[in-house]
Amino acid sequence: MESDYDELDRRLVHALQINGRAPFSAIAEVLGVSDRTVARRYARLRSAGAVRVLCGVDPTALGAILWFLRVRCAPAASLPVAEALARRPDTSWVSLSSGGTEITCVVRTENEADSETLLLAKLPRTPRVEGVTAHSLLHAFYGGPDNLVGKLGSLDAEAIERLRPPPVPHRPGPLRLDDGDRKLLALLSTDGRAGFEQLAAATGWSPTTVRRRMTELREHGLLYLDIDVDWRMFGVNSRTLLWLSVAPTHLKEAGQALAGHPEIAFAAATTGPTNLYASAVCRNQQELYRYLTTRVATLPGVTHIETAPVIKTVKQAANQT
Repeated sequence: MESDYDELDRRLVHALQINGRAPFSAIAEVLGVSDRTVARRYARLRSAGAVRVLCGVDPTALGAILWFLRVRCAPAASLPVAEALARRPDTSWVSLSSGGTEITCVVRTENEADSETLLLAKLPRTPRVEGVTAHSLLHAFYGGPDNLVGKLGSLDAEAIERLRPPPVPHRPGPLRLDDGDRKLLALLSTDGRAGFEQLAAATGWSPTTVRRRMTELREHGLLYLDIDVDWRMFGVNSRTLLWLSVAPTHLKEAGQALAGHPEIAFAAATTGPTNLYASAVCRNQQELYRYLTTRVATLPGVTHIETAPVIKTVKQAANQT
């Protein structure tokens, strides 16, 4: 519950969202507390599962394709099918919605051939699946390195600027991963604050090589810092999926406007029966109603909207390579 956390907890989490690998001493200086206090607070929050700094991976940097799937099942079959999907290494954000009759998830495919096999063969033949709707991600307006904590946090502009790491230049060109890279990403996906010595031991590289490779992976757009949070810390108690149909001439404008809403945790243009997908978080159903009838209602070019409250999140981990 929100009352289980105080303002210092929320400010610490906001600081970690800005720079998840910042030294505790730097965070302590900005927050106006001691290094020991920051370390103790972080250890408590992490052990309670309230916050986890990790490194996310954007598989599209390697040419992969992301699909949003809506899988319709009989109510009694939804949870077993969702759990089966969650066990797959190529899935993330597996959720039950629409009263438990629909599973939504993100699936990574390595190429068009894999996409065809997944969508035309594997899933529809899965027992107890009644139908599948697939939406390929075309463009993300908000998500990935953009985390909702940045909208909900209370640090002021000066504190944010003091914590913000230097921008990473974009490095074009192909990117290939070896076994050392995969070991590096595997460890960072569970602990984004792992030290260079620990990462060196896991990869067999030197700490200098680890530091250089992490920089290269970030410059190619594959690796980014992320944070996993108990949203109740910020008073958020529900997540709702939005599927919108928008006139093509207004899609970019509507997507950018949606991305700026404080309720939106993710927004993307997609293929499929609807062309704009978003994940919204609100304190309660009354706040969701106000959001839908005010900000969403004024989005340009929207001709249809479908809402699907999430009743259970089965898997939340980011896609890995």
